[in-house]
Amino acid sequence: MSDVILEMRNITKLFPGVKALDNVSFSVRQGEIHALVGENGAGKSTLMKVLSGVYPYGTYDGEIYYQGKECRFRDITESEKVGLVIIHQELALIPFLSVAENLFLGNERAKNGVIDWNESISETAELLERVGLHESPNTLITNMGVGKQQLVEIAKALAKEVKLLILDEPTASLNETDSEKLLELLLQFKEHGISSILISHKLSEVNKVADSITILRDGATIETLDCRNDHITEDRIIRGMVGRDMTHRFPPREKNIGEVIFEVRDWNVYHPLHEDRKVSTNVNITVRKGEVVGLSGLMGSGRTELAMSIFGHAYGTRISGKAYRNGTEVDISTIDKAIDAGIAYATEDRKAYGLVLIQQVKNNITLANLEEISTRQVINEPQEMKVTSEYRDNLNIKCSSIQQLAVNLSGGNQQKVVLSKWLFASPEILILDEPTRGIDVGAKYEIYTIINRLVSEGKGIVVISSELPEILGVCDRIYVMRDGKIVGEMPASEASQEKVMKYIMTQQEVVEQ
Repeated sequence: MSDVILEMRNITKLFPGVKALDNVSFSVRQGEIHALVGENGAGKSTLMKVLSGVYPYGTYDGEIYYQGKECRFRDITESEKVGLVIIHQELALIPFLSVAENLFLGNERAKNGVIDWNESISETAELLERVGLHESPNTLITNMGVGKQQLVEIAKALAKEVKLLILDEPTASLNETDSEKLLELLLQFKEHGISSILISHKLSEVNKVADSITILRDGATIETLDCRNDHITEDRIIRGMVGRDMTHRFPPREKNIGEVIFEVRDWNVYHPLHEDRKVSTNVNITVRKGEVVGLSGLMGSGRTELAMSIFGHAYGTRISGKAYRNGTEVDISTIDKAIDAGIAYATEDRKAYGLVLIQQVKNNITLANLEEISTRQVINEPQEMKVTSEYRDNLNIKCSSIQQLAVNLSGGNQQKVVLSKWLFASPEILILDEPTRGIDVGAKYEIYTIINRLVSEGKGIVVISSELPEILGVCDRIYVMRDGKIVGEMPASEASQEKVMKYIMTQQEVVEQ
């Protein structure tokens, strides 16, 4: 077909003991947005790494045809030279370099071996204009929000004269406003003939912009749906992804909420670098036994900063306020003391802070409570194997063995390992920061089921999430944050997306009891 810009034929990719891709065929038409969806571990990112040369020719079987010619990319530089650019979920920007320096890193504008800064700055300004980013080319990346950094990555792709843009979970870390801007940008690129491959677990976004949707499951192509001619529902996509209908996104739960087991009063936190900037102001929150408390708000509202400061002052300076466990004041000024007080915090960035990726599953699960499996400071390996095998079974962690490296697990299973680590520390209050970020609907359901099981055992759970449907579907009570302050509180039974957004966007503080 003359309008096909990319065709991948019978791609098979093997890792030790695992067939990640099994005769996958995949094609993209010129000037279309083609979504690639599937559960974690379905092979989406692996397929794109094969395409872009991250996994070079010779490490896989099958053929790749791009613009009518067979391609055998040996590395990512070769694929970028022909206009095929991939933007990974973890942004590849250097924080303390400027926008201009990041844009042309490895692709410098130079004459006779000397960087032409005038040309670099001028071209940066033009590229930023194209992506709708009104920043100085000299702005340091560290001084920009995640949404703007994502646009810098896209500008960087445009600098390489991109013809086929691959985006792996581009909106996973963005709020709704920034996500909307990014999707609009993809639609603009489409009008100018640039093709895009969009990997996303946010099916509403897929439905909004995709012309075609290819579904992978267990490393194989299940089907390709044509959104131009047919109305494709989210339920239809989910059925292809998981091989069954999911009538409920959130598992039902019998509520048995008890007394307050944790409370924070008049909590104040200052930024660790900008000491005059307050990131939490007079925050008061309570968590009851058997209750799931939601913490909602836009990116930058202070949710994560609040959670980390509560967890052993892991973030911030000049922290003041008091914490109470079962009505008694507790010292949570260090992480060890916070754990001793029965608090655990599962970070939003599981790869950077939640796991030791080069360690085995068993080592990660026991990391927060080594004393439990040690005798005279020596780890009892049979005991460690027994404990971790039980967590693998109880949380349904899919791994070849508990000796598998954490880096080789899917996102959903990595998240279960993080949860296992903190559950082994026997907390009474568990703070889950974006617990389902970057994982598919099937794995999300399993995480929600684990949350339900924990509160049925009497634990108190705090869920921080940027997805309002998740907050409304999982939580019993919701706090809304803006600019480091609690600006709203309501029972989930009385909440709606519109009501939560009203608290987020309005200036006056209103608290409902």
